Parts: sequence; C-alpha cells; structure tokens
Amino acid sequence: MYFSLLIICNTFTLKINKHILKSILSIAIFVFAFSFNSNAQRNVKDSIIGTPWISVEYGLNWTGGDLATKHGLMNQIGAFAGYKTKRNWVIGLEGNFMFGNDIRVTGMFDHLIDSKGNITDINGDIAKVQVLSRGFHVNAVVGKIIPVFSPNQNSGIYVNAGVGFLAHKIRIETQDQVVPSLELDYRKGYDRLSTGLNTHQFLGYSFMANQGALNFYAGFYAQQGYTYNKRDIFFDQPDVPVSKEMMIDLQYGFKVAWMIPIYKRVPKEYYFN
Repeated sequence: MYFSLLIICNTFTLKINKHILKSILSIAIFVFAFSFNSNAQRNVKDSIIGTPWISVEYGLNWTGGDLATKHGLMNQIGAFAGYKTKRNWVIGLEGNFMFGNDIRVTGMFDHLIDSKGNITDINGDIAKVQVLSRGFHVNAVVGKIIPVFSPNQNSGIYVNAGVGFLAHKIRIETQDQVVPSLELDYRKGYDRLSTGLNTHQFLGYSFMANQGALNFYAGFYAQQGYTYNKRDIFFDQPDVPVSKEMMIDLQYGFKVAWMIPIYKRVPKEYYFN
C-alpha cells in the first residue's frame, strides 16, 4: 500500500499557481513592450543620466541557519521600483515572492496516518497532501553603480543593500479533497509561520545598453532574516513548547533582473541655412 502523503521533493520543479503565473507574464510583457517604446528617448552613451528604474527579478537561493531546518532550495521572483540618480546611486523598493518544494520538516503528519499507512479524506478516500515552501519579503534598497568594464557611464559593477520585512511558512495543500485535520485554521498548527526583520546584500554587474532593450543586472545575493515563530503550538509536537527565541534565517545564491529605465524625451535639433 502506498503512503497517501505526496510530498514534492524535486527542488528544481517550479510549481506556481495560475494566478501567480498570469501576474508574472503580465509584468514581463509590460516590461518588454515598454522597453522598446522608451529606448529611443535616451542619451546614456555620453553622460550619466537620472531615470526611474523598474525591473523584474528572479533569484535561486540555498538556505542556511535556522531556515535550513525547515526549507531547502528556494526561488524568488518579484520586482524593483526606484530611481537611479545622476551620480549613479540607486534607491527604491523591492518585493519578492519566495517559493519552493524542498520541505525538511519530517514526521509532521505521522499522527494522521492510519494502520494501513494512509491519510484519508472526509469520504474515506486516500488523500494526497502536498507541502510547499512559501514566503515573501519587502525591502527598502540603496545601491551604487561603479562604471568600470562598461560601455557607458551608466553601467558597471553594481552593489546594493536593503532592509525590510520577511515572512515564510509551510503551505499545506489537499487539492480538491477535504481532510478535516488539515483544513482552514487547523493548517496553522503545522505551517511554522515566521516573520521578522530582513536584510540583504547584492554584488554584481548592471548593464544599460546604448541602444535597444537589453538592460539587466545579475550577480550574487545574500539575505538574512531575524524572525520569530508566530504560532503558539505545533500540532505534530503538542507537548514541545514552541520556541520564542529569535531565529537566523539565511539565504544565498544568484539573482538576475531585466530592467526598464524610463527616459526623458531628447529634444530634436533642427538646422537652417
């Protein structure tokens, strides 16, 4: 008899629900269309320009610290909105949705498994339960572009740092089935929701093309969360007090972003004999 608990363990399989996928595609289409619409209105080759800066980001991060006891490899996808000054400082807000399917908490549902090794739904059918990593963070960001190894003064080594808010949890899904012990508020007894302060650092390269829509940055990314458990009890460990001590949640990996600077219209010059 097969176990009823279906836990996704392939950390490289990205499972995004339809609403999230539609949002990502909409943002990408907007950035692509707008970048072509705006790239003729600039003069980045000859001078450092100040410009609003919007980007769509993707990151792949390994976990460390206390986070690694609950979650493995995690993906991040989100957006940045800010401004690049004429001194090549970048300031703005960044938000990312975190997702993955490498859950490292074991035995969460052992007490729900019957003598045949199954979890059953309200109709007595074998239930399929999925557990996934979910979370988000929002940061205020300050960065600097250092124009070296670059085709113009608006490209070069890019460093930034940020501080903000982090939340993550274990998402439990029972698909179209109803498992009374895992529905509604009962899920909160298993989800390990944690929230707290978040900081990050980035070191990479930013490229702003003289012409065309190829504008991007990519590099190494590190993130530190200073979080606390938000639940008072874990249903799989009812006799173990939930720690209220601060946890150190680490992530480190790579980030790449497609950016769209918004330029002022360059005035046309006319010559008369």
